[in-house]
Amino acid sequence: MQPTLIIGNKNYSSWSLRPWLLLKVSGIPFNEIKVPLYREDSREKLLEYSPSGKVPALQYDHITCWDSLAICEFIADQYPGLNLWPQDPGMKALARSITNEMHSGFFEIRNLLPMNCRARTNVKQISPKLQGEIDRVCAIWNDCRSRYGADGNFLFGPFTIADAMYAPVATRFITYGIKFGKPEGQYVDTILSLPAMQEWLAEAAAEKEVIQEYEIKTP
Repeated sequence: MQPTLIIGNKNYSSWSLRPWLLLKVSGIPFNEIKVPLYREDSREKLLEYSPSGKVPALQYDHITCWDSLAICEFIADQYPGLNLWPQDPGMKALARSITNEMHSGFFEIRNLLPMNCRARTNVKQISPKLQGEIDRVCAIWNDCRSRYGADGNFLFGPFTIADAMYAPVATRFITYGIKFGKPEGQYVDTILSLPAMQEWLAEAAAEKEVIQEYEIKTP
């Protein structure tokens, strides 16, 4: 039985992107249901699939799983042969640490640089708090790539859950013209050049829905 992933708008829903990308890159066949967000009936429709009334959610046989990280963990459990976490205990501990750090933190990035794949701008004023979070993301990428880059192009060599969790940040950095160094740029290019990521971005660009809350305000 194929899993079914319920997602929101591809242009805006960073949490939906994470398990979607993991499934796609891993080559796991799945069904996809998109529920446009911020409509009067959005929550009612989402409650048909998930008790949280939010995206993403995953249905697999008789099981319902929600929250992006919980879904990624569930996928890893169902497909252990894909090694969606690093197998080395130390690498796995680091991968889980940075994944949970992204899952539970970086509120300045979330609030001030909302995901909008279609938009392009250059942020002229970056607060110290926001810059601190940007610097932390770059430090994580550089640390992982310097340690494990010899084994592949992703944070721990092969693509893992950690890469899925940080992929929306790569799109945000491009959307808002965030400046970063060459190593970070190489990692961003690696993520954005994935065929699955190109598919998501193309479908995001083709969406007709506009959520004003996440649109870039111009003077």
